[in-house]
Amino acid sequence: MSYIVFGTGGHAKVIVDILRSCGEKIIGVLDDFCKEEEWNGLPVLGDINQVDKLLSQYPGALFIVAIGDNTIRMKIVSQLKAATVQFGTAAHPSAVIAPSASIGEGTVVMPNSVINADAYVGEHTIINTAATIDHDCRIEDFVHISPGVHMAGGVQIGCCAHIGIGASLIPGVRVGCDTIVGAASCVIRDLPENVIAVGCPAKVIKTYKDKG
Repeated sequence: MSYIVFGTGGHAKVIVDILRSCGEKIIGVLDDFCKEEEWNGLPVLGDINQVDKLLSQYPGALFIVAIGDNTIRMKIVSQLKAATVQFGTAAHPSAVIAPSASIGEGTVVMPNSVINADAYVGEHTIINTAATIDHDCRIEDFVHISPGVHMAGGVQIGCCAHIGIGASLIPGVRVGCDTIVGAASCVIRDLPENVIAVGCPAKVIKTYKDKG
């Protein structure tokens, strides 16, 4: 398969490395702000306005949006969907993914991560370095699971949530949509939507009245 990566930040570097480790062909990168002709050994193909042209030049190319911020990633994906692009997935060879696990389009799985039996990971989600997702977890679309997160069985993560580096979640808890769990926090009870929760145990410290 041939891939076009959207983004030229640190997160994009990791995704490019994953694709290279898998032996995939990378056509180049798109970025709305990069003014260079080359990035990370790849041609810069322009900005999002070049998508229609690229689709005609490279029919069947798969796109991956390599942006860590959930809200921005969702916005770019929406724009690309309007252009009817196809999205690919990327999983590093060192990741362990159970045959019964489900991984949505556009999702990336970083090195040394584990996704266990009957876990569900939605679309355009990030499972970052050495994160562990145990059996029967459900992670919805546009989520960011940071490096070193450990999720016990049956955990549910709502869309656009961000679980901070090194956080732990006990079996069966749910984190609501658009909620942020702070680094090294321990989630032992359900968290609602649109909050920031930190600490061990994790406690809500801020509530958003309006996501925007």
